Amino acid sequence: MSTIPSEDECIRILTDEGVHPNVMGHVCMVMRVAEAIAMRCGADLPLVQAGALLHDLGRGRTHGIRHGVEGAERARELDLPEELVLIIQKHVGAGITPENAIALGLPPLDYVPSTMEEKIVCHADNLVDDDKVITSREAYQDFVRKGLEEQGRRMLEMHRALSEACGVDIDEMAPGIDLKGRGPCSEYL
Repeated sequence: MSTIPSEDECIRILTDEGVHPNVMGHVCMVMRVAEAIAMRCGADLPLVQAGALLHDLGRGRTHGIRHGVEGAERARELDLPEELVLIIQKHVGAGITPENAIALGLPPLDYVPSTMEEKIVCHADNLVDDDKVITSREAYQDFVRKGLEEQGRRMLEMHRALSEACGVDIDEMAPGIDLKGRGPCSEYL
């Protein structure tokens, strides 16, 4: 599959990988937030939608820090496009530097989102706490509670940059997002 998979295809991939229904609800909520940001910022909408749905593909194998690496590996096995693989690989936290990756036992790669689409999915994931949308401030406080203040600051910078690109504070967009929507995800929300 060398093209960007549709919502139906993404749901099928996640189901085939044994991703838990709770995770399905989470990725569908992340997709709704990410697509709202993508439409406002002029990003590649199909890529963002697929990236948001498949960002937790690795949770079919592990729920630990390696789920981004595992998901990217599986996406490559499924012959998904590299730009989609990189969204999956780089979505954890607010990105992981090569130095942090080594300390965490991950392959020594740069996991910091660099494209608009990578940043959108990563940030939307930070703004969805399980199955509810939170503010960037609440997300920052979650990072701090976990002892990840540097990651939290990186997330706030990503929030600022994306808000600037969108022309509106993303926190202000959240209340207007149709979280139920339509399509295959609506059954998980």
